[in-house]
Amino acid sequence: MKKTFAVFQKEIKHFFYSPIAYIVIAAFTLIAGIFFYLYLSSFVEAALMDMYRSQQFRQPPQRFNINLQLIRPFFWNLALISLFVLPLVTMRLYSEEKRSGTVELLYTTPLSVTDIVLGKFFAGVVFYLIMLIPTFLFMGLLFIYGDPEIGPVISGYLGLLLLGSAFISGGLFISSLTENQIIAAIGGFGLSLLLWVIGWAANFSGPGLANILNYLSIINHFEDFAQGVIDTKHLFYYLLFCVFGVYLTFKSVESIKWRS
Repeated sequence: MKKTFAVFQKEIKHFFYSPIAYIVIAAFTLIAGIFFYLYLSSFVEAALMDMYRSQQFRQPPQRFNINLQLIRPFFWNLALISLFVLPLVTMRLYSEEKRSGTVELLYTTPLSVTDIVLGKFFAGVVFYLIMLIPTFLFMGLLFIYGDPEIGPVISGYLGLLLLGSAFISGGLFISSLTENQIIAAIGGFGLSLLLWVIGWAANFSGPGLANILNYLSIINHFEDFAQGVIDTKHLFYYLLFCVFGVYLTFKSVESIKWRS
C-alpha cells in the first residue's frame, strides 16, 4: 500500500506541475458555471412569471421543484462535460511515461505493476474529485437562497464520481497502449463516447439484445443517481467497470514490462 501511495503522490504532483491541470480545472469550472447560470436563470424566470400570473388571475402559485428542475439537469451536464474533459486527464497517466522514456526507470524500481496501475488510477480519480469541488460552491448558493433536498445532491455527486472513475479506468487502459498523448486522448474519448451512446442502439434492437445494450450503457446507470436514488445494481456496475478497466491496464503494462 505504501508503494501504491508513493505512485499516487508522484502522479498528483505531476498533475499540478503542468499548466494543463489548471487549464482543465478552470475550463471545467467555467463551463459548469455557465450551465448552472443558464439553468438558474431559467428557473428563477419561470418562478417569477408564475408569481405574476398567480397575482394577476388570483390563482395559487405552482410548486417548483428545485431538485427536479435545476439540480438534476445540472448533474447531467456535469456528466456530459466529464465525457469531454476526462480524456485530457487520462491521456498523460501512462503515455507520458513511455514518451519521455521514464517508463524503463519505473520498471527498475521495486514497484509491482499493481502498485503502478492502482497509484495512477487513484490519482486520476482524486484529480477528478478536485475538479468537482468548485461546483460545490454552486450547490452552496442553492442551499443558502433556496431549499433543495440534500439527498439527491449527495447521490448526484456519488454518481458523478463513479461515472468519472469508470471513464478514468478506460482512459488509463487506452493511455497504456500508446506513447502519443493526443492518440490517448482521442482513444479515451472514443471509448467513453461509445459506452455513452451504446444504449441508443437498444431502440433498434430486439428485446434480448436491447437489455444487454442498456446495461452496458455507462450513462443509463447514472440516471437514478441524478434522481436521488442509490441502487446497488448501479454501484456494482461502476465498480465492476473500474475493476475491469484497471485489470486491462494491468495486463497491458505487464506485457510491456515483460517485453522490456
